[in-house]
Amino acid sequence: MPFWKDPPPTHIFELSEAGIAHAQAAQIEFFPFPQPALKATPSEDNLVRVDTAAATLARLVPQNGGKKRRHAAVLLPDASARVTVLDFDSFPDSAAEQLSLVKFRVKKTIPFDIESAAVKYYRQPGTNRKGKIEVVAVTVALEVLARYEALFRNAGFHPGDITVSALSALSLYRDAEPAVIAKLADNTLTVMVVAGGKLKLFRCLTLEPPSEDEIRAVLQPTLAYAEDELGAPVKRIIECGPAGVWPSGVNAEPLQSRFGTPNALNAGLYGYMEASSS
Repeated sequence: MPFWKDPPPTHIFELSEAGIAHAQAAQIEFFPFPQPALKATPSEDNLVRVDTAAATLARLVPQNGGKKRRHAAVLLPDASARVTVLDFDSFPDSAAEQLSLVKFRVKKTIPFDIESAAVKYYRQPGTNRKGKIEVVAVTVALEVLARYEALFRNAGFHPGDITVSALSALSLYRDAEPAVIAKLADNTLTVMVVAGGKLKLFRCLTLEPPSEDEIRAVLQPTLAYAEDELGAPVKRIIECGPAGVWPSGVNAEPLQSRFGTPNALNAGLYGYMEASSS
């Protein structure tokens, strides 16, 4: 879900602690940071080495000689924002009242001041099995957002469409059948429950370091929650991440794209292209 959306971007970027992935005309490439340059966190500036991040971006896409800014979509690391699925008995019609209500609900769940945050949300269609209206809210600290924007503006881009990687990657799962989607990028495990094209749960955790036992300890309560929420067991687990860390005995299938094989460092790019072409 974008924070801001302008004309269709000619460039799509996905950032992670490992580096920057880039897509243009369905061609995807990835440049790693030569040294640590980014630390994904929701409450502080993520760009710990702006010079390194800027140099990596310049290697991917050189400056265009001061010509008109190029439109870009920027997919932030999942841990740089807070994504929340809220439920309401009723939801007001006024946009101002909606925003006020969403802010009230999320302000106690975020590690930064809600008045110093960008908040975007969307109402999912219909209601859940308990008759409640579901709203997905994305909250990011303005300090964090501004630094990412500045990185791309200084490189000659207009970052008009900004979201987080995992939400963009959701476009790669179009089945109505309920599923748990697990994405492991760097040391961040993002777990989502989806059903009928709607997001039911979004969790983002830091694992130091990721291991089979830690991932299993996250998946098991997630599956239990999903069964309770949906009224039936979830039989599909979709994974996206490095091999060798997923728990043995878990029958998971890889996240797929018609554009190629996504991994945890570019799944958002593939999802963005999927959504843009549909």
